[in-house]
This record gives sequence, structure tokens and C-alpha cells, in this order.
Amino acid sequence: MDINSKLRQLDYFMEIQDCLQECSSKIIEIYNEFDQSISYKPDNSPLTKADIVSHELIEKRLSSISSYPIISEESDNFYTKESKYWLVDPLDGTKEFISKNGEFTINIALIENRYPILGYVYSPIKKTLYVGGLNKGAFKVIDSSIEELFVSPSQDPIRIVASRNHLNEETKKYISQFKNFTLLQAGSSIKLCMIAEGLADIYPRLAPTSEWDTAAAQAIVEGAGGSVRDLNNERLAYQKNDILNPYFIVKA
Repeated sequence: MDINSKLRQLDYFMEIQDCLQECSSKIIEIYNEFDQSISYKPDNSPLTKADIVSHELIEKRLSSISSYPIISEESDNFYTKESKYWLVDPLDGTKEFISKNGEFTINIALIENRYPILGYVYSPIKKTLYVGGLNKGAFKVIDSSIEELFVSPSQDPIRIVASRNHLNEETKKYISQFKNFTLLQAGSSIKLCMIAEGLADIYPRLAPTSEWDTAAAQAIVEGAGGSVRDLNNERLAYQKNDILNPYFIVKA
């Protein structure tokens, strides 16, 4: 099967690609404005006009193509009893957006029976789409260029990717077990996509994340042959009563 046929087999590919490009255009308009209209949620996390605009566009589009419930970071409700639903982060990496380093993404995942079966991650700055799922493959799409992604065998020195904003003491302690390593840093779900793309070998996340932060990129990593597992070596699962993830390790 050729690569275009593989892409066409992914659920809702054309509709979601169009939606992500529309969201990206709106986000970039706001990104380039001087006043980014920043406010703060009750948990003190930042909220911008871009988060809201992207959320509204995605919710409208997903509602038009399926009847599955939609759980978004900007939703009023963070839980559904339905076995299949959309899990969305309209702007992953709001701190990166505010600091203007470009390392933010739009994440859309389709969850079924507590696991992501398909994930879309879009980088507005790079105009790059990552998409994939377990047993579906993983792909990187830039305009008409399509590349199938595979994790790479571990390198020496091992390439460890860590958060640009959350490199805490627990993470530093974990990294210290490796005698020979190269440390890479990035924001948002780009870190998981680096594993899927073969640019990094391991990503330890020993700091808080929410389900919408990881679901889409987890599907892509798994589609590329990698794994996302908690510290008990269990595949990272979703639809918990608590929207927070346990700590986890992403490996090629």
C-alpha cells in the first residue's frame, strides 16, 4: 500500500487536516499581535484568545463530522462515560505561545476504551502535521510532502528530550542515571513527536500533565513503534476520574 493510501485510511483525515489548518491561521494571527489578551484560570495556568478561538473552531468541526462527545481543555466538563470520544488540547504549550518561541501545537485525539486510537498534532509555526495510531502507522505531513515515521534504535550517546519549562529535580535525577547522554529540550507535545520521528530516544515526564496534553502524541508515538508507559510499565490510559496523568516515560 502506498503512503497516500495509508493516510486516506485514517479516520477523518481530510476533515481534521482542514480544521487544523484553519485553527493554525487564526492562532498565528493572534500570535503576531502585540496584545495577546492573556488571562489566568483558577489553577493559575495562562489562557489566551488563541486557546478560545481554536477550541471553538475544533468543537464546531468535530461536532459536524461525528456524534462522539468532545472533551477539551477549554470544556466545562472533563469526563464522559461514552467509550469513544474526542480529547482535544486547542493550544498545547500556551507558555511557549506567550514567550513566542514557536513550540506550541494543536492536539486532537480519538479515544476508544480508554486508549488513544488516533492522534493529530499540528505545529502552526512549522505548518507541520503529525498523525498516527497504534497499528495504523505514523506520518509527518508538510504541504504535499508526506513522510512515514519510525522510532530509531537508541543512539550512543542516548538522546534524552525534556521539557523546556518543567525540568525539575525529579527529572534531573532520572537523567543522571545515564552516563553518556545528549539533552534536548522542547515545549508541548513536540517532545513526543521527536521520539516518533527518530530524533530522540527517551522522554521522561516526571511532572504534572493532563490527559489532553499527551493523548494525540501518544497515538503517534505508538504508530511509529514507540511506547508511552507509566512508572509501573503500564500503557498510559485515559478516561480517569482525575484528568491528571501519572508520571510516564516515552521510549523509542
